[in-house]
Amino acid sequence: MSKIRVAVLVGSLRKESLNHHLARAVERLAPADFSFEHLRIDHLPLYNQDYDADYPPEYRQLKQQIESADALLFVTPEYNRSIPGVLKNAIDIASRPWGTNSFRGKPGAVIGISVGATGTALAQQHLRNVLSYLDVATEGQPEVFIQNKEGLFDAEGHIGNEGTQKFLQGFVDRYVAWVKQFVK
Repeated sequence: MSKIRVAVLVGSLRKESLNHHLARAVERLAPADFSFEHLRIDHLPLYNQDYDADYPPEYRQLKQQIESADALLFVTPEYNRSIPGVLKNAIDIASRPWGTNSFRGKPGAVIGISVGATGTALAQQHLRNVLSYLDVATEGQPEVFIQNKEGLFDAEGHIGNEGTQKFLQGFVDRYVAWVKQFVK
């Protein structure tokens, strides 16, 4: 069997993004038959329905990358109790024009990290609402609302906290099983 390809969409543009670190840490916990491709979303022009007749090359590339993936992983910070605009823009682009939703039928998961005590709980709920409408089957449990604390990541970007690593391994194991229900 070939590798299961996971498209990763990280909603943070920050160079030292905690969510980028979390995405990489989760990848390291996945089995060898899973490969992860981080999709670039920082260069996308704002979605405009005027483009629907002739999508810009950046839009077409994003759609193709999502369509060629077997599964999705959304890693989002929380901005003002919701998802970042750059992530919503990428979702709008890949789900349009009407009738060409690149996300349709794909399994996915939503995780995130923040300095706040509730992690990214509200942003994740907003994102799950959007993904539900787009026919993305999201893994329900375990929910991953990580609060960043000193020592969470070690110098190499691995999870430095044993309890958190164990929790994330449980998430990855469930995610792998979830995706394999859809990918034959």
